[in-house]
Amino acid sequence: MRVSDVMTSPPVCVPPDISLAAVARDMDERAVGSVLVVEDGTLRGIVTDRDLAVRGMGCGLVSTTRVGDMMSPRVVTVEASDDLQTAYQTFRRADVRRLPVLASGQVVGVLTIDDLLLDVFRRLGDLLGPVAWSVLQESREAAPGNPAPSDAPPRP
Repeated sequence: MRVSDVMTSPPVCVPPDISLAAVARDMDERAVGSVLVVEDGTLRGIVTDRDLAVRGMGCGLVSTTRVGDMMSPRVVTVEASDDLQTAYQTFRRADVRRLPVLASGQVVGVLTIDDLLLDVFRRLGDLLGPVAWSVLQESREAAPGNPAPSDAPPRP
């Protein structure tokens, strides 16, 4: 499976000259925990909700401060075509919760720890679904007052 199969797309991108207040409103409206700072199609940095709270408000920056002045300029990325195993290794090595995803040098998405967690849950559901159905069916058939297995209605 590839990064592009589980990433969030399109990413929320902002220019470096936008204010911290505008970024915070944008993040709230779009229900995201980070935005990518992009200028002329090039990824320049990332700003997370934690950055806004700790480095922004916590350090006394005013709401009109440009996001480019407080973003994290060192951004670890993955390629959309990378295998998910590469993404797992990158997350462990970089100790981050979000990775911008690039394709041909352009930002095409964001991969988060939550995206990977949802993928794991989907895979477990696919794996365990038939087993769970079988267990439920067996316990229903064994319950007192239920019809014998030969009398039971067919499975949907």
